[in-house]
Amino acid sequence: MTRRALGPNVLPALLPALLVALMLARPVLAADPAEAARQAAAKLEAATLSLQGATSARDRVAALTETVQAFEAGLAAMRDGLRRAALQEASLTARLAASEDDIAQLLGVLQSIGTAPPPVLMLHPSGPLGAARSGMIMAEVAPGLDARADRLRADLDEIRTLRLLQETAARRLAEGLAGVQQARAALSQAIADRTDLPRRFTADPVRTAILIGSTETLDGFASGLSDIVEGDIPATNADVSGLKGELPLPVQGVLLHRAGAADAAGVTRAGILVATRPRALVVTPTAATIRYLGPLLDLGNVAILEPQADTLFILSGLDQVFGQAGEVLPPGTPVGLMGGSDPETGEIVSTAGEGSGNGRTETLYIEVRENGQPVDPESWFRIEQDG
Repeated sequence: MTRRALGPNVLPALLPALLVALMLARPVLAADPAEAARQAAAKLEAATLSLQGATSARDRVAALTETVQAFEAGLAAMRDGLRRAALQEASLTARLAASEDDIAQLLGVLQSIGTAPPPVLMLHPSGPLGAARSGMIMAEVAPGLDARADRLRADLDEIRTLRLLQETAARRLAEGLAGVQQARAALSQAIADRTDLPRRFTADPVRTAILIGSTETLDGFASGLSDIVEGDIPATNADVSGLKGELPLPVQGVLLHRAGAADAAGVTRAGILVATRPRALVVTPTAATIRYLGPLLDLGNVAILEPQADTLFILSGLDQVFGQAGEVLPPGTPVGLMGGSDPETGEIVSTAGEGSGNGRTETLYIEVRENGQPVDPESWFRIEQDG
């Protein structure tokens, strides 16, 4: 770099649209906001292709499930990338503001050097010897000025890049929020239209209502499930015990409370509590029969799944449920949606509450029962630390 490079008209025009191209051309880590957005876009594209290939109603449910999950993963990546970009921009802006006086002096020196006529630079009151000594001093000072100018340029470039990235990602985020709402609605309709799932039994609505009305605890209701069906429930030879400890959680979320741990009110429960984002999709982690689906006690909507004989997965706190009691579901089939509403884009990019699970406003309670007794769900499910 020459000392004329930062003339008075150069800074306002630093790296305009080329910033994005340069950012995407250089290698980036997965933590880079641009890479996160690229990966999110790839997931959405793959889900769209899968949806286009769906033919039967059952395929359409599977494709739409993949689409919603891809939206959730992509939106989570964009949320994280946007928030990191906003934090980085705020940090750089604060650093530049704190060095405002130094930057003004640096720009003044560089501009004076850049605009001074070459003959003036050679004159010195002490004659040629003074001019030579001044030249030596400038030769020592110039690299420092150049380094400071390079740092300033890099900070300004990064701020410009981050702002450009935020503008682009915010538009994509808004499109994604609209897209996931459409995908959820289509999924709900596809499940309602589905007729090809096998059924093990048909629930008796009268007996079900009697059991609900006479039950005061989840334990009591789970114990009486065999009394709500028409006729007998055929035995199942399903065996998923080999998957114990490896099943994914039925929802994308973060573990809030372990089994037996007291919550803020001092209440302990036999199951785990998972924090999720609003409208998160809840799926069955393995093939299972729906033993009950609907409102129960003060638990909101509840899904009780039977993956094998004498084993129940109880999911409570859902806002919307899919399916009917007696249906046998393939693994990964949606059983409901969490409550809440998708936040606005401005709320998502806000840095408030960063690092404290910001945005995970809903909670799903998961209990596992074997032979009528609760067991630690972590003996069945793989708990991801980052949700």
